[in-house]
Amino acid sequence: MRYIDTHTHIDCPDFDADREKVIRNAKSVGVERILIMGITRSNWDRLWQLVLSDRALYGAFGLHPIFLEEHRDEDIDALQQRLAALVGHPQCCAVGEIGLDYFLPDLDRERQQILLEAQLQLASDFDLPALLHVRRAHAPMIATLKRFRLKRTGIVHAFAGSREEAREYIKLGFKLGLGGAATWPQAKRLRRTLAELPISSLVLETDAPDMAPSFQAYQRNSPEFLPEICRQLAKLRGEATEDLAQACLDNSCELFGWSSTEPQVC
Repeated sequence: MRYIDTHTHIDCPDFDADREKVIRNAKSVGVERILIMGITRSNWDRLWQLVLSDRALYGAFGLHPIFLEEHRDEDIDALQQRLAALVGHPQCCAVGEIGLDYFLPDLDRERQQILLEAQLQLASDFDLPALLHVRRAHAPMIATLKRFRLKRTGIVHAFAGSREEAREYIKLGFKLGLGGAATWPQAKRLRRTLAELPISSLVLETDAPDMAPSFQAYQRNSPEFLPEICRQLAKLRGEATEDLAQACLDNSCELFGWSSTEPQVC
């Protein structure tokens, strides 16, 4: 089976000691593409150097809402310039990780909204998918996406919303990213929702090194765990692992404009 990890942070220091081994292990279990998220202007260069070291790696560039206090107005101009320089490069695949975080009370919601809209506009301008972080902010995010109507749409990372919210994202053409969170038995609402989501709307992710699955409890998450995450999600949905893996591969390739019939040569 073949897999695409649509959301990681393997450029972060957690992987400095064994990053090449982790990537090698992931490839050996069928993970043929790994997406790495940009979160602040300061990590874009490190991220891109890593991406260029391996054809299996892909970079997205964005300004994450959690790091709101680090972002400056000129960072949007820098993001525009970065995307303009890399547009068309086969390993530059999206604008992300961007979004809204209402879980953390000290994050200014108005500033988050301004930052989100500026980056959605860049995604539209450069015809790139948007990779979205959404925590306790599905209603304002859905309202914003309805105004922008992105042609390339994108992925709602680590989706943990309701069936109704899922339906709204799907109507807008967005895919829903699923990873280790649903493997935890205590995630009862998410597990119920997962079982009802259309397979055509799903993509796989790890969010490595974060959001470790239950079988790696409280340890570093990794792209090499994606096949087992897929197996457990398929079991929860009552379908064959092969069917879920293939559907998520097809859905990811459709979004990013990749071939799902020809394996990635790593």
